[in-house]
Amino acid sequence: MILRSEVRRAQERTAKLFARAGIVLTAEEREGIEVAGFGLGQLDKQGLELVTYVNTDRYCAKELVLFPGQTCPEHLHPPVDGEPGKMETFRCRWGVVYLYVEGEATKDIRAIVPAGSEAHYTVFREIVLRPGEQHTIPPGTKHWFQGGPEGAVVSEFSSTSRDEYDIFTDPGIVRAPIVTEDEATAEGQPD
Repeated sequence: MILRSEVRRAQERTAKLFARAGIVLTAEEREGIEVAGFGLGQLDKQGLELVTYVNTDRYCAKELVLFPGQTCPEHLHPPVDGEPGKMETFRCRWGVVYLYVEGEATKDIRAIVPAGSEAHYTVFREIVLRPGEQHTIPPGTKHWFQGGPEGAVVSEFSSTSRDEYDIFTDPGIVRAPIVTEDEATAEGQPD
């Protein structure tokens, strides 16, 4: 679960990072910023904020925001209904993003694996993306990524996104956690 006030604060913080990166959102897009806390109760450490521009049966385009040190947990995009898993390209627009994929592990990675979740991070081939740099992740490839010291804004271009089918290494992750009212707000509501 995540509190509605936490979602609002994350949306405001995300809108500021988009503005800092020179990415203009409509009022509707700002209000619809998705806050993915993954049900872990530690949004600033393991979470992701995003805006989906388009997601059809052929392609998808999103903007992702990572706060400083915030990590999107390790996962992969499996085949769905006979279609290969999602192929995605990450292009850094602002800040720095540390991306980790399958392959030979980098000796001294720059990211900090979230404390208490070390067992759920298994791939360590590091790719550092700075503004204007991009990397394409093939379908079915385990990956995770973390915002650098100032955070990061990343454009994602991909085949159809079916987030509900993503497989996370951490079995405790809930892709779409329930948003609950704050106690103070809920107390003022009639039964």
